[in-house]
Amino acid sequence: MTVSLELRDVQKRYGDFLAVAGISLAVPAGVIFGLLGPNGAGKTTTLRMIMDILAPDAGEILLFGRQRRQDDLRRLGYLPEERGLYRRMTVVDQLLFLAEIHGKKRREALPAIKDWLERVELADWGRRRIEELSKGMQQKVQLIGTVLHQPDILILDEPFSGLDPLNQELFKDLLLDYRRQGRTIVFSTHGMEQAEKLCDHIGLISAGRLILAGELREIKRRLGGNSYRLVAEGDLGRLAGMAAIEQVVRRDGDAGAESGAVKLLLRPEASGAEVLRQIVQFLDVREFRSEEPDLEEIFIKAVRDAA
Repeated sequence: MTVSLELRDVQKRYGDFLAVAGISLAVPAGVIFGLLGPNGAGKTTTLRMIMDILAPDAGEILLFGRQRRQDDLRRLGYLPEERGLYRRMTVVDQLLFLAEIHGKKRREALPAIKDWLERVELADWGRRRIEELSKGMQQKVQLIGTVLHQPDILILDEPFSGLDPLNQELFKDLLLDYRRQGRTIVFSTHGMEQAEKLCDHIGLISAGRLILAGELREIKRRLGGNSYRLVAEGDLGRLAGMAAIEQVVRRDGDAGAESGAVKLLLRPEASGAEVLRQIVQFLDVREFRSEEPDLEEIFIKAVRDAA
């Protein structure tokens, strides 16, 4: 397995506060890697250390299988959470400026800018000033500026923040296409829904510590034995009081879901057969089967186990 990015026991302090507490992880080449966690978990600090905006207090950061060099940063594209564009510039001039920062000549950048503006439905806005664009349009411009130099690794900090559903889908399609080109994407988010749709690999962090990492499919397979779908009639509220059940998620309010449908996350030592034996004593069970856990359930369980 070729590794694009590796962190080895990376730490960062702000005074007495340990923001990143010895994170070690490896990001394979050609995948979408989600750095997941709640606000304040240390995601932005970690990404800034990867980009050499902040220096780690301890540990190593490797790019492309070797100690990070200054030239390697040219092969990265970075979209910070705090978007920064020159409001008085036109869209095309702003993108030319960003392209030239990354070593692109005007004559080679202009055709690429035109293609990208058409792709994100901004072809008619190229000569308009940034300040005339909506927030969603400005985010599109920022993303174009991040990928114009065709970086081998994209580093995106909360890329879906503030986007409407249509632009979220557009960003998702662009990232999937970038991965199809064999490039690597690392993005942070506290939203599990987008991560579940996009990520091949994940790293879950809480309070600056990495609590779970690996290929998402393998993590789900490993943890799937403790997640069950239940459809039953009766007092479903009693499920929450069972010692073997760690979490109960009501599904009967979801669109298209059956009445009395819930998802159960059992404790690691619990037996599905034993839980079913207890449940049938007070519920009329119509369905009980093992089900793949979703990413939010995995995260909640991982945080609880790490506490």
